[in-house]
Amino acid sequence: MFKQWLVYLGLIAVSGIASPAAAQSSGNYSEDLARVYGAHQRILALKEACDEAVPGQRDGHDKAYAGWKKRHQPLLQDLDRRLTLMIRQASKDQQEYSRNLGKYEGAILQQRQDYKKDLLSLDTAELGQQCGQLPAYLQGAEADFSKKYAEELQTIGKRR
Repeated sequence: MFKQWLVYLGLIAVSGIASPAAAQSSGNYSEDLARVYGAHQRILALKEACDEAVPGQRDGHDKAYAGWKKRHQPLLQDLDRRLTLMIRQASKDQQEYSRNLGKYEGAILQQRQDYKKDLLSLDTAELGQQCGQLPAYLQGAEADFSKKYAEELQTIGKRR
């Protein structure tokens, strides 16, 4: 089950989950959790890419991301809790859980790094435009997960 979730996360990362063209809720817990979790990973990758590509804007990116993260803190904590629970449930014992936790967190980090690398390979002007818009994006409705992913969060919230 968890391996399938990781595949969903990978597919979502490649498909542009944080873009306006994001897919609608599937109604499936694993897919919707991956969609929302993947959206956060994409935001992190974009911020990291912008910090590297346009270091002079880092303070603005840091401030905007910190504000976004503060507004989304309960949700982000819940997503992390759910991810950890999925790993625990997919593990036979504590030793396998520890191994799986490291393995899947590493895979998620690798996917984020791959997306960051893709962003850094964009045309300089295109990436510069995205980076210039990052603070406004993080403050706007498009990055408000409670609204943008309301259906997904409803599906996720059905499972405790």
